[in-house]
Amino acid sequence: MTTSQSREPLPGALSPEDFVAEPATFPAHRWGFGAFLLVEAILLASAAFVGVLAGQPAPGRPLPISTVLLGTMLPTMIAAGAAVLVTLVRGNGPRLDLRLEWRWADVRVGVKFGLLGLVLTTLSAYVWTQLVGSSNATSAISALVDDRKMSVPAAAVMFGYLWLAGPICEEIIYRGLLWGAVERLQWRSEKWGRFAAFLLSTAVFAASHLEPLRTTLLLVISIPIGLARLSTGRLAGSIVAHAMNNFLPAVAILLGALGTASF
Repeated sequence: MTTSQSREPLPGALSPEDFVAEPATFPAHRWGFGAFLLVEAILLASAAFVGVLAGQPAPGRPLPISTVLLGTMLPTMIAAGAAVLVTLVRGNGPRLDLRLEWRWADVRVGVKFGLLGLVLTTLSAYVWTQLVGSSNATSAISALVDDRKMSVPAAAVMFGYLWLAGPICEEIIYRGLLWGAVERLQWRSEKWGRFAAFLLSTAVFAASHLEPLRTTLLLVISIPIGLARLSTGRLAGSIVAHAMNNFLPAVAILLGALGTASF
């Protein structure tokens, strides 16, 4: 056989095409923007109901754990649970529909974008404070615990929510359910769909906190988190980035609530 003749591949041999990753394909789900709007309505309604149920804490007294649980955690957790339920009833479950799966590679990406987010958040918060004043730059949760002590269990629960539980729930809602609703639309290419999902989820995430004075700051904070989701194609990366971004504020609130630091 001469060199000009083609050779038949041996049985079981790998071809160059085998080393090229195929684009991930997922079964279509039967939910869209209506599901996200339903979950967002559940979030707002439960927050209003829980706010009335919890009532206003007595001034000058430590925040009880019931206020922390009801006033901050419960509405977001109810909404995230509803988002997961939507995927179970109208889709293929959260692992496929929300890309909610764990990969160490995604964790590394999330750490990188989380560190970037910490730098951007610190710089942006400083600039924002200089422009609008420290009182107008305070988040709703910071305002809740400002100059007030908490019991140790309540402070620990608040820290756990701000650092980990809150990011998980919010990512399920915004970069899981909303992201999937945007990608479900008919786009010219898959790349355009992902980019549109990144832009819309970033904007809606910032606006959904209902803190008009901090919306611009929240947009800056949200960008690295969305980039982690965009670059990995899965939710674990953005959850890790979000948790890293929340870690220092959560520590500050924890120390302040325990009376060992002021903020």
